[in-house]
Amino acid sequence: MLGKIARKVFGTPNDRKVKATRPIVDKINALEEEFAALTDEGIKAKTEALKARVADGEKLDDVLPEAFANCREAAKRSLGLRAFDTQLMGGIFLHQGNISEMKTGEGKTLVATFPAYLNALTGRGVHVVTVNDYLARRDSEWMNNVFEALGMTTGVIYPQQPEDEKRAAYACDVTYATNNELGFDYLRDNMKSELKDMSQRDHFFAIVDEVDSILIDEARTPLIISGPSEDRSELYVTIDALIPELTEEHYTLDEKGRSATFTEEGNEFLEELVHAHNLLPEGQSLYDAESTTIVHHLNQGLRAHKLFARDKDYIVRDGEVMLIDEFTGRMMAGRRLSDGLHQAIEAKEGCKTQPENVTLASVTFQNYFRLYDKLAGMTGTALTEADEFDEIYSLGVVEVPTNRPIARIDDHDAVYRTTKEKLEAIVKEVKEANAKGQPMLVGTTSIDKSEQLSQLLTDAGVPHDVLNARQHEREAQIVADAGKLGAVTIATNMAGRGTDIKLGGNVEFKIMQAIEANPDGDHEALRAQIEADHKADEQAVKDAGGLFVLATERHESRRIDNQLRGRSGRQGDPGRSSFFLSLEDDLMRIFGSERLEKVLSTLGMKEGEAIVHPWVNKSLERAQAKVEGRNFDIRKQLLKFDDVMNDQRKAIFSQRMEIMETDDLSEIVGDMRNQVIDDLVGAYMPPKTYADQWDTQGLYAALIENLNIDLPVIDWAAEEGVDDDTISERISDAADEMMAKKAVDFGPENMRSIEKQILLQTIDAKWREHLLTLDHLRSVVGFRGYAQRDPLNEYKNEAFQLFESLLDGLRADVTKRLSQIRPMTEEEQAAMMQKMIQQQQAAAGAGDVNPATPVEAEGFDENKPETWGNPARNDMCPCGSGQKFKHCHGKL
Repeated sequence: MLGKIARKVFGTPNDRKVKATRPIVDKINALEEEFAALTDEGIKAKTEALKARVADGEKLDDVLPEAFANCREAAKRSLGLRAFDTQLMGGIFLHQGNISEMKTGEGKTLVATFPAYLNALTGRGVHVVTVNDYLARRDSEWMNNVFEALGMTTGVIYPQQPEDEKRAAYACDVTYATNNELGFDYLRDNMKSELKDMSQRDHFFAIVDEVDSILIDEARTPLIISGPSEDRSELYVTIDALIPELTEEHYTLDEKGRSATFTEEGNEFLEELVHAHNLLPEGQSLYDAESTTIVHHLNQGLRAHKLFARDKDYIVRDGEVMLIDEFTGRMMAGRRLSDGLHQAIEAKEGCKTQPENVTLASVTFQNYFRLYDKLAGMTGTALTEADEFDEIYSLGVVEVPTNRPIARIDDHDAVYRTTKEKLEAIVKEVKEANAKGQPMLVGTTSIDKSEQLSQLLTDAGVPHDVLNARQHEREAQIVADAGKLGAVTIATNMAGRGTDIKLGGNVEFKIMQAIEANPDGDHEALRAQIEADHKADEQAVKDAGGLFVLATERHESRRIDNQLRGRSGRQGDPGRSSFFLSLEDDLMRIFGSERLEKVLSTLGMKEGEAIVHPWVNKSLERAQAKVEGRNFDIRKQLLKFDDVMNDQRKAIFSQRMEIMETDDLSEIVGDMRNQVIDDLVGAYMPPKTYADQWDTQGLYAALIENLNIDLPVIDWAAEEGVDDDTISERISDAADEMMAKKAVDFGPENMRSIEKQILLQTIDAKWREHLLTLDHLRSVVGFRGYAQRDPLNEYKNEAFQLFESLLDGLRADVTKRLSQIRPMTEEEQAAMMQKMIQQQQAAAGAGDVNPATPVEAEGFDENKPETWGNPARNDMCPCGSGQKFKHCHGKL
């Protein structure tokens, strides 16, 4: 009560933030006439003047009113759009490093141009992040008109983009890209061996569109660049055949935690089965350490069958299992479940089983986006996750007022006893709204549910469109038509993402189609006619009550429900939203309170009757808040573990960068070599021990193996008064002399290049091994909890020890590889050239242009890389794999 009184007197914290921007907006508005008087060249000249002021040390906040006024004028001229005051507010909050919560249809795409332009004045480049490639291309093309008018450059990043084009896009003032491509490019850059090949130049300022989807929904899964491992497809198929033989007593399902585990009876039953199929040797139990792989495959097979449903979690398209994003309903092409789970689903569906992958590089979205000096975001629904944004990303959420008051009517939820009753009520409601011409958007949670409802509407004679992952090619067309008079659209959660549903239909879409149908006609007259017709259509839809959003289920997250509801009532349009639920819905069944069920059963509801009450809404919101809290804990836990790896990732990536920026690495390589020598001498001649305790024979062999030098250490050790330091010094001098001779033989410039390549290749190989080890550690460390030890602390300690051993191994491997290289003799080079010519001639004769395999010179051994000389990058690899050297042993 007191809180309500205080808010009335002082306003909410959000009100105070909005109020604080009013004077800045007034300043921008006061400049409008001055900037309207500028010529097109004058607008560009203003950009150069502002850049110069920023370069001279003036703060961005000081030039903000002029920059925003210049940007508004450029948008007005190039797009015919004059930004509202609320859009300027949204832009100010973004520049300040906040999330601007703006309702659907408030023009977020235009809002992003203001802070992007202002921050690009620094010359450091701004990234605008979108949820999919279509929106990245659309927004970059659309907003390029504004940036071009301002004298700024715009780029777009998309999958499989040529490297030169990608580097040019990142070099632009403003770059549009998806979160996935940005994260993958960061990982790819840190696998490159030369600075000129790197794409991203800086992580200065990112504006994330649909920020809740990118920084929260997608943040549960890390980005992974992987390579193929050994093929175990037969094993997946064999295991898959065993799972259907299980009965309910053999496993337990936890739908809340999305987990499935075998019971004791299940383990005994499976043990008999795997022995019968000869998957385990006689006498070996599933509980033995040697059975880990089989147990892992059995667990993934169970999860694939019991937790992943076709047409909900994935679809099968052209013989391939395509995952479906549970939050947007879109197919996620190229994305695969890790740890063999995707292969288990492929086996279940009878698709070709792809080989499992090993991790080459990985990063979570949380840690990628925390690289930026400044981060901001936009969405229609962020307030419910404000705590997470603040805790993980230090982002505040500000609710920006709408340009016009919301006129949408939001009904209370209607709860039915069964799914059948609910669906019958939905069909009845759709028919009633359709009869008066009111357009309807019916939201469902999965493909099979959307198709089930579609069948019922077809049986009832209601014409409609279905928008789900199967129709993703027609998405823009279906969304453009969804606001037409009498239109009925059934959609999964992908409904409208990034595309507004406009009453009467999308006028620009209509014009575009008319011009395509009649390319030689009078386009201006055509446009005028369509716009006039559209106004009448729009008014007819408004008279019918505007867009009616009918949701058939509550989602786990309130944000997804709010996104669907927000499709109606844009820019002050009339509209209505309603949720029809049943006690058999997943959320109600798994998370709904028992008290709610008791209330409904006590009321003695008749068939087809629904309960509609604010208390029901509150009960459901509490259930959703519980699920959101649990999902936040999952993401927080993932982040805590990834933070351990992130510190190591930063150390390795910064070390790589330092190596690439340094021309002469001889000192670093020399230090590594001396450390290896000290370690070897310390291992075979421990300090403070007598000469008769030294293993000089072992040291002699170790020096040949690790340093490729034959030294009389046995004789040295027999000399009077010689200690371990003296021997260490003599070995270092001999090793330095050998490397100096190699530098002369190769030429100093070539030697520096060889040192750099070997150092980078070894770092990358060691890092890949380290990631695999950490993956294995992460999967087993949870069991330490049974011994009353904190798994996170255990992981931190062991990961640190593993990192130290990585650095030790790195020094040893670099030293060993450098000591074994040698230049080819003239005879070897001549013979190699001769063989290459012969092979190229033979290949040309056979219509094949594969590069030749290097010559097998005298002393050549395909198992010993040190005998191969220096194969060219495009030669076939001397190991006989049939791959090019650059894809095999010469892989960077």
